[in-house]
Amino acid sequence: MQLSEAAQPVFARHETFHPRYGWFRKAYVAASRDPYVFASEDAPVRLGVGKNMVRSIRFWGLAAKVVTETPDPEAASNRKPNIVVPTRFGEALFGDGGWDPWMEDPGTLWLLHWRMLAQPCRLPVWWLALCDFNAVEFELEDLNRTVMTQLRAVPDWKEPSESAVQKDLSAFMRTYAPTARVGRETLDDAADCPLRELRLVGRSEATGAHRYKLGPKPTLASAVATHAVLDWIARIGLTGQTITLERIAAERGSAASVFKLSAADLLVALTPAVEASNSLDLATPTGVPQLSWEGDAAAVAADLLSEHFAATPAVPVAGLRGDKPVDYTSDSADSDEPEDTLTRLDALQQKRNPGRRR
Repeated sequence: MQLSEAAQPVFARHETFHPRYGWFRKAYVAASRDPYVFASEDAPVRLGVGKNMVRSIRFWGLAAKVVTETPDPEAASNRKPNIVVPTRFGEALFGDGGWDPWMEDPGTLWLLHWRMLAQPCRLPVWWLALCDFNAVEFELEDLNRTVMTQLRAVPDWKEPSESAVQKDLSAFMRTYAPTARVGRETLDDAADCPLRELRLVGRSEATGAHRYKLGPKPTLASAVATHAVLDWIARIGLTGQTITLERIAAERGSAASVFKLSAADLLVALTPAVEASNSLDLATPTGVPQLSWEGDAAAVAADLLSEHFAATPAVPVAGLRGDKPVDYTSDSADSDEPEDTLTRLDALQQKRNPGRRR
């Protein structure tokens, strides 16, 4: 997969803040209560953060696909600015009866990490750093140089400024990599960077350079890894009901590349979930391990999370359907009727301003 297929040309929209603990859930909760909150003058007071952090929380919620932008039904017909509402996936994860409303399971961090990199991705610099950068050990300057070269080669994309790319790489490193600093600030940073717990980026003991952690991931639950693989399959529109693990590991933008897993690692990661599922199978008919599934890959992916978290949301969803605005008036995850979302928005506006009439 090419970068232009996987990502959008979005750079340095995070206001230089990396995602902090609770920000993903905060974005969902704020949008579910009031889709206009992020544009409100009192948003800093309501969210309890600075003005720039308001914009950053909005961005990270959009990046993780737990909220999404949709045209404002209250705006004039010739001008439709966007408002922010929960996605179907965001509701399934954080809503009442959701998979993990309080982010208590380590698997949720892997899930959010996957969704930030999943197609369509709002973090092209991160996508290149994880999915298209072949070095295992690296210095930040080498990564920056390679990313800039790749971005300049993307047809139809306006070349971003080097400062914007550097801001994205800085946020990437602060999100995943250990800091070289010592003291209280380091401890505070570590506590405030939940995705560091994934330990995707470390440091070489021999050289001190940054180093991607390849191989099995102890905190990556089998159900979450298998969900991400099936979610990716659903997103790329793969035809058929089987795929080799070698292809998954080789494809840029796949769950294997995002998690830094080889085909052998993938086999170890998927096996427990596959053995526990009636809809999945791992076989080696030609000597090459391949994953097969029955029915819709996205539906199987959602079922895996329901089993893992021991919770079944009202509408468990995965794939591109999960990125759509939440539908509060229908039990169908496949409903595309815009009035469903607008009905909910109207109800939110009435609650926000009881005296208002349409």
